[in-house]
Order: sequence, then structure tokens, then C-alpha cells
Amino acid sequence: MNNLRFRRTAIAAVAAAVLPFALTACSDSGSEDSSKKSDTAAESSESDKQQDPAPEADDTTDMAKPFGGACASVPADGAGSFDGMAKDPVATAASNNPALSTLVTAVKKAGLVDTLNNAEGITVFAPTNDAFAKIPKADLDKVLADKATLTKILTYHVVGGQLTPQQLENGTFDTLQKGKVTTTGSGEAYQVNGVSKVVCGNVQTANATVYIVDTVLMPK
Repeated sequence: MNNLRFRRTAIAAVAAAVLPFALTACSDSGSEDSSKKSDTAAESSESDKQQDPAPEADDTTDMAKPFGGACASVPADGAGSFDGMAKDPVATAASNNPALSTLVTAVKKAGLVDTLNNAEGITVFAPTNDAFAKIPKADLDKVLADKATLTKILTYHVVGGQLTPQQLENGTFDTLQKGKVTTTGSGEAYQVNGVSKVVCGNVQTANATVYIVDTVLMPK
């Protein structure tokens, strides 16, 4: 009987001694597993950040599009719209824009339609009908009847190369007439020779960039 009690007491003592170590081991194991899970989650999150591609920058800016108050008068669709003009060479494109009808008449009288349409990569400062209307009618009729003078005036509005708005900020450019034009400005406000304002700029045609201006440029 005494032996039985001794054995029970011994077993109880051993259990009491072992149990705290077992609980501690279980607790450490759970903590270690939790720590490993946290580390794994952090690594996964970091990996996702590295694998997710950064959003691409949008290269399209407002200055890549036509700008200026007079652009509102350009037809929204059809051959005379911005999309329509982009498909045609510059003289043809201008003929589809009602605001440039006087210029088109002048180009035809000077025999410059093919010259402009066949040119590659040019810039045209295109006077509006209102720009031509600033010239007294008698003087305008005289110029329109003088092919040599008309040709000089019109080719003075043409520059080699397709100029961006940024290039107009402070530039001097050779014209097809062999003279020079100067440009100044920024944003959406530009002037040519200090007298002619760009009222609708950066208009694209199949072979040219057009800046519609409010005053006819006169070569020296």
C-alpha cells in the first residue's frame, strides 16, 4: 500500500515538473510560428510591391493638341475638322476650313497649291479671313492681281520644318521667301513679328503644322 502511494506521488511530482516545460515549449513554438507567418506575409507584400509594374507616364499633353480661342470655330467633324485636316496636305486642308477661304484664294492665284501640298515637313502661318480684311480692299485687290508680290507675301508665311509651340517661345526662322520671322510667347499666347497673334495653333495636316494668325505678315 505504501509502495502504491509512493508511486502515485512520484508520478505526480514528475508530471508537475514536466508540465511547465511542455507548456513553455508549446508557447515558444506558437510564437515562432506566428513570427514566421508575419515574416512571410511581410516578404509576400514586399514581393508584390516589386512585381507590380509602376503606372506608365502619360506622354500626351495639352500642347500636343490645337490650342487658341479661334479653334472653337473649327468644324467638329468632316474634312474641315482637325481630324479631317490631318489627313490632307496643307493647301487642301486649308480649303476645307471656312475661316481660311481668302488665303486659299490667294494661294490659288499665286499658283502655290502644288508647291505647298508637295512640300515635306513645313510650318505655315495662315492668316484668317479677318486678317486679310484688315488690309484696305483696294490694296488687297492690287496684291491679289500681282502674282509676284502675292507670291512673296505668301511664301513669307512658310517656314521649313514643323515647329512645336515650345520652339515659338523665342525663335527666329528662315522663310520660303528667304526672309526671317521671329516668334515670342509661351503657353497658349504667341506672336509672330510682334504684330500677328496666333489664334489657333498647332493644327496638324498631312505635311505641315499650321498656326492660324490674325494679321497678314509682310516681308521687308
